[in-house]
Amino acid sequence: MGRLEGKVAVITGAGGGIGRVAALRFAAEGARVVVADLDGGRAASVAAEIDAAGGTATAVTVDVADEAEVGAMVGAATSTYGRLDVLFNNAGIFPDDDGGVLDTPPGTWARVMDVNLKGVWLGCRAAVPAMLESGGGSIVNVASFVALMGAATAQIAYTASKGGVLALTRELAVEYARQGIRANSICPGPIETPLLAELLADPARRQRRLVHIPLGRFGRPEEIAAAALFLASDEASFVTGSALVVDGGITAAYVTPE
Repeated sequence: MGRLEGKVAVITGAGGGIGRVAALRFAAEGARVVVADLDGGRAASVAAEIDAAGGTATAVTVDVADEAEVGAMVGAATSTYGRLDVLFNNAGIFPDDDGGVLDTPPGTWARVMDVNLKGVWLGCRAAVPAMLESGGGSIVNVASFVALMGAATAQIAYTASKGGVLALTRELAVEYARQGIRANSICPGPIETPLLAELLADPARRQRRLVHIPLGRFGRPEEIAAAALFLASDEASFVTGSALVVDGGITAAYVTPE
């Protein structure tokens, strides 16, 4: 049996990057997956990949900052599959003009908070009642290593939003610990996704960050999906309120190897 056999999982931002890889991996481990993304076409494409591989998936178009759409996303899981066991809040944004505290436009700040923090809150808010009806579940929220340390290459809205995800997840974990719901965060380092490639298209900007990673490379989506799978599965049955750091050693380093 797979590690998620018999479970129903909702994954946001599942149309590409980490979310797509996680959706494929969760399905391969036996989960029935609701593939949720702002781009409905991309969500449908990933769901079709899962179905073609012998898995079970349903595509849903969702803006995670919209309460009604998030409610419909969770409703799609319960109406289609009868339960909800796992929520992987993976969707997030990092706009180009998210910079220092004096440079970031208020509109950018608001949009980042809407997606990265409010979106996680709305997902949890919709999922918890469904998980309670299902007898419990696991919530996995994507934070970031930048929630644990500061950087001179500022990204103030993104950093603040991810710090909020850590605090929200801890509170949720403690509140529902006796009711069978676990909640944990993942704190990824820079991961090789199309978003990162776009942000670090300038070789100098890319190297500015790469030099701080002890392992000497950026992470891969598969490595974050594996962490999410562990936290989602019963193998992590005694893990809640934690922040799993998957960053190639960045937060452990003072000076990196030459």
